[in-house]
Amino acid sequence: MSAGMGDPHIVVSGVGKVFATGGRDVVALQDIDLAIPRGQFVCLLGPSGCGKSTLLNAVAGFALPSTGTIVADGQPVAAPGPERGMVFQEYALFPWMTVEDNIAFGLQIKGQPKGQIRATVDKLLAMLSLADFRQRYPKDLSGGMRQRVAIARVLALDSPIMLMDEPFGALDALTRRNLQDELLRIWSELRKTIIFVTHSIEEAIYLADRIVVMTYRPGTIKRDILVDLPRLRDPAAADFNALKRELGLLVMEEQQRHHHDELRLAAVD
Repeated sequence: MSAGMGDPHIVVSGVGKVFATGGRDVVALQDIDLAIPRGQFVCLLGPSGCGKSTLLNAVAGFALPSTGTIVADGQPVAAPGPERGMVFQEYALFPWMTVEDNIAFGLQIKGQPKGQIRATVDKLLAMLSLADFRQRYPKDLSGGMRQRVAIARVLALDSPIMLMDEPFGALDALTRRNLQDELLRIWSELRKTIIFVTHSIEEAIYLADRIVVMTYRPGTIKRDILVDLPRLRDPAAADFNALKRELGLLVMEEQQRHHHDELRLAAVD
């Protein structure tokens, strides 16, 4: 299977990223070419160290590529911008602010009228089942609730692009599945373009329109796969598990290559 094309919302062209570490250059990304249509849900999948988060941070504008270009909504990415909202694994909430104040923060910075902010916050509290927690502080919430608040804060800015860096990675299995379903419901309603980083094969199949499998360092695109399974997807179904096996082999190849590289370097040292 290969990825289909439509109106390109994000275009990554010839992107490479080199880090200087311990007196030597480490090539994290190499020759990444990726065009993402508007409204597509894309998962970046691969073992630790394959450059998934590095690529996501480049699209976000936090760490620009060493070579190549990234264009989002027709504009070159040169810095972070409100059209690209980021959801992190560690929630990144302000601990001294209540739930509703955390969600409202970006809108206040933009100088929106108080009535408009209140309406947006009320809508998102209802959408994410947070209305009963609006006056609580992050320390009083579960991990799943804190991540709901983090997602609501990004949605408040109405960014057409959502970038998500393993946002459910620290959650227990049941909470993780509940939030996956919440995210799919929100995406189905709002049709944001989503790039979602994960190392979970099952999570990628459950969520994505398209799975981009990356190689171990230097990170390149190993396979670009359209997921043509109907939603909601059943992880016990035969076609789900057939794709899971295919992806598992691709990821395992990269993990084994990483292991062999480590053994080779250890022998040299």
